[in-house]
Amino acid sequence: MRIIGNILWILLCGIWLFLEWAIVGLVWCITIIGIPFGIQCFKMAGLMLAPFGKQVIYGGGAISLLVNILWLIFGGFALVVSSAVFGLVLCITIIGIPFGKQCFKFAKLALMPFGASVVRA
Repeated sequence: MRIIGNILWILLCGIWLFLEWAIVGLVWCITIIGIPFGIQCFKMAGLMLAPFGKQVIYGGGAISLLVNILWLIFGGFALVVSSAVFGLVLCITIIGIPFGKQCFKFAKLALMPFGASVVRA
């Protein structure tokens, strides 16, 4: 079931979210200071291609909080909005609700990517 879900995910909105995270990662990597942000974006872009069967665990401390605030100001807000909009559109139909829930999970992840880790569920 995971494989079918991931294939449908890629066709519905996964490729667009992947491209958004990858482009934001490339933009961050232009500067030396932004490379850690870019690397985190590339990690999350990989998650965008196959989210079913994976779970995001949040942790971290004060440093993660500060970096997440910088992240939100300088690039994360657009990813939050796009994931939330995709989620709302997908939740219009009953079949799209599981995919919409994944989008909302990614909207939360776009708010706080630092200190988050991805594990298999």
